[in-house]
This record gives sequence, structure tokens and C-alpha cells, in this order.
Amino acid sequence: MPNKTMSIVYGHERINFIRKPRSSDINRVLINVHPDCSVIANAPVHVSDEAVVDAVKKRARWIYKKIDEFTQKKEYVITRKYISGESHFYMGRRYRLRVIKVSKMEPSIRLYRGCIEIRTKDKSPLSVRNQLKDWYRERAEIIFSVRIHALVENITWLKKSPNWKLITMRKQWGSCSPKGIISLNPLLIKAPRECIDYVITHEICHLQEHNHSKKYYRLLSQSMPEWSSTKTKLDNMSEILLNE
Repeated sequence: MPNKTMSIVYGHERINFIRKPRSSDINRVLINVHPDCSVIANAPVHVSDEAVVDAVKKRARWIYKKIDEFTQKKEYVITRKYISGESHFYMGRRYRLRVIKVSKMEPSIRLYRGCIEIRTKDKSPLSVRNQLKDWYRERAEIIFSVRIHALVENITWLKKSPNWKLITMRKQWGSCSPKGIISLNPLLIKAPRECIDYVITHEICHLQEHNHSKKYYRLLSQSMPEWSSTKTKLDNMSEILLNE
């Protein structure tokens, strides 16, 4: 079943949402509101459109509240200019960007005295943006590998480290394919370590339960008891961290 755009009316407002298919052995409709204010209803293919609409209507008040929260946060998100003095996040900490033009040295990036220091021959915003993006990806490759190894050691039911890869996503921090391959958003490297651990643990638990059932959340709670508060912390930072 392809994705389908649908809508409901809540008060005087129309809420558009996208119906996406999920595993047919699960009856529950899973509803998510993303930082860009998009609403996704993941529903089994055997569930009728009418039932999906009813499920969305039942959560309309919560959906409207989340959209309003994300809309307000967007007002404080500043368009990136990639110039010296601008602030950027790394591992949950805010750093000042320092761009230094060099003529002979190879381009380089380092953390130095509270700054992300970029030495480059090309100070154009596009060039600086691309260099910073590559640096985030390189750091994510290293840090995520370390954190996965550390977390796997404490998850007794997991027999081996999962296969994983980096994929830049506009709306998600991570995902787990039916084949058991975990995808992580390299921009997650901007978040605090506990938030990185939460996303990794969340996806690892999908290796055992590829759904969001009660059984899944019991497994997640066993693996990371404080997951709920950590998720809230990450949700509150998402609009800023995903802003490139």
C-alpha cells in the first residue's frame, strides 16, 4: 500500500496527515508528530481508512498541542550562515564557529577552546557548511561505534553487535529495517551522549520487537529505565539540532 495523504478537522483547524503502512500483524495505529509539524499515522494495511481517521481524531487534541509546540520552537530557530561567531552543537554542548582562511594548509576542523575551528581556503557559506557536515559525519562514525559497543555489552539478550550505517534523515534520528540493519542520523552527534544512547537503544530493541507494542516498551524500559525523560529531552532539542 502506498503512502496516502488524509486529513481531519479539529475545531476550526484542518490537520493533514500521511498514512503509512506498518506490519500487518499489529492492529494498533501509531501516530507521530515530527519537528517539521508533519503528522504520520502508521497503520496496518488491513485497517480501513475510516478506522485510521477515527484513531487520529481520538488523538487530535494531543496532535494539535504537539504541532503548536513545534511551531513555537521554529520561531526561535535561526537560519544558519556558517560564519565565525555562529553557534553549533556537538555532543550536547554549544560551540562557537571560528572560520579561518588559509592559503597553503590542507582544510581542517578541530575543537579548540570552546570553538569548532575550521581552517579552509574557501570561506563561502556553502563550503563551510559542507566541511562541517563531513566533520559531523566522521565524528558520528567514531562515537556511535563506541557507544554501540558499550551498550551491547549490557544488553544480555543481544548475542552480537548489530549491523548499522549512517543515513541523513530530515525527520528521524534512527530506524531499524526488517532485515535488522540499524540506520542512525549523523546529526544525532550534536545531541548529548545520553540522547545518543537512547536512540541506539531504541533501535536495538526493534531487533527483538519490530513494533511499538507494550512488549516492546517493556523491553526498552528494561534496557534503559530512564528512556522516557531522555526522549523528552531530545524531542525538545530536535528542531535546533536538525537545523542545518
